Amino acid sequence: MSTEKKRSVAESRTDGTSAPRPKDAATLILYRQSRNKTEILMGERSARHSFMPNTYVFPGGRVDASDSRIPAAKGLREDVLARLVRGGATPARAHALAVAAIRETFEETGLRLAASHAAPKRSRVQVWNEFGTLSCGPDLSKLDYIARAVTPPSRKKRFNTRFFVADAETLEGDLKGSGELLDLKWVTISEALDLDIPLITERVLGYADTFLKNKPEPIASMPVPMFQMRHGKRVFSEE
Repeated sequence: MSTEKKRSVAESRTDGTSAPRPKDAATLILYRQSRNKTEILMGERSARHSFMPNTYVFPGGRVDASDSRIPAAKGLREDVLARLVRGGATPARAHALAVAAIRETFEETGLRLAASHAAPKRSRVQVWNEFGTLSCGPDLSKLDYIARAVTPPSRKKRFNTRFFVADAETLEGDLKGSGELLDLKWVTISEALDLDIPLITERVLGYADTFLKNKPEPIASMPVPMFQMRHGKRVFSEE
C-alpha cells in the first residue's frame, strides 16, 4: 500500500458519522530566486499532528476567529479579492483568509509579510504583538491567489483551503521553526516532489510551477483551479 493510501486510511472516518463541514484554512507558498532557479519554502509537519503528520507542506493552517478583526497595513489587490469572492468567500472572509495565511506563516517560520501601519496599536491577540503590531501590520497586497482544495468527505478532519503565493524578497525576519513545522528548507519544485508530500500538495506544486514560470497579469478573470472529491472521484474544475 502506498504512503498516500495508508495516510488516507488512517485519517478516514470509520464510525459511520456524517462528513464534517470543512473549515476555512489558508496556505502561503513563498518563493525566491536563488542562482537562477526558483525555490519554495516547505517544512515537515510534526508527528503529533492528527492531520497529515510527517509530511512536507507549505506554511499555513486554519482561520482563527480573530483573523477577521486584524486590520491590514495594506489590503488585498482588487483582482485577488475578486477571485476569492468568485470562489464563494465574502470580502470579510477573504480578508480573514489572507490574514490567516500571513499569521500562520509567521507562527511556523518566523517570517513576516508586513508593512508600516497607519494606526499602530497593541493587539488583544498575542501573536500580533509578537508580529509587531505597534509598528506594522500584515501586508495583504503582496499576496496572489492561485488554487483552492477541499479535503475529501471521508476524512475525520476537513478543510476548505485557499493557496496564496508571495515573493520571499518582501519578507522580514529570520527563518526559525516553532515546532509545528520541522526541517524548514528552501527547495526547488522538482526537489519538493521527491519529498513525502500529500497528493494535493503535489497537485498544487504543479500549478504553482506554471504560475511562477509564466507570472500572468494580475487580472480578476484569471481562473483559479479547484480540487475536491465528488462521489468518490477526484474532480478538478476552475472558478
